Amino acid sequence: MSVVFRLADRSDVAAVVALLQDDMLGAAREGSDPETYLAAFDAMAQEGSNHLIVGEVDGRVVATYQLTFISGLSLRAARRAQIESVRVSSTLRGQGVGHLMIEDAVVRARAAGCSLVQLTMNKSRTDSARFYGDLGFTPSHIGYKRNLT
Repeated sequence: MSVVFRLADRSDVAAVVALLQDDMLGAAREGSDPETYLAAFDAMAQEGSNHLIVGEVDGRVVATYQLTFISGLSLRAARRAQIESVRVSSTLRGQGVGHLMIEDAVVRARAAGCSLVQLTMNKSRTDSARFYGDLGFTPSHIGYKRNLT
């Protein structure tokens, strides 16, 4: 299968939201107001180091992830890439699209001068944990979140 990964544009937002909703957790937590998502996309685009990537097969968006570059002082001033919101269409899961997507993220991270790629995932995603482990990620940290709303 040939998947083309590219930077998303505003016209991709509805397809990305559909992928976020096509998920056991996203079905309950994503909304339906397109203006909210378009405003968020515009804010991401303004930040410069925050990128929404889509994967296409035959011109149809079938995968997405968010890649944010973070400069820091720790780890000898390592620059990192944070991968978020990884989704593959339910019709294509298990067919290698996720592997291609993570490899795309790694290539982009290296090109941006990153020495580390990191991600977080919900603990309930046991299949995802296995997937990331198979790709060489190690569960090296415990993450915490605090809602502010």
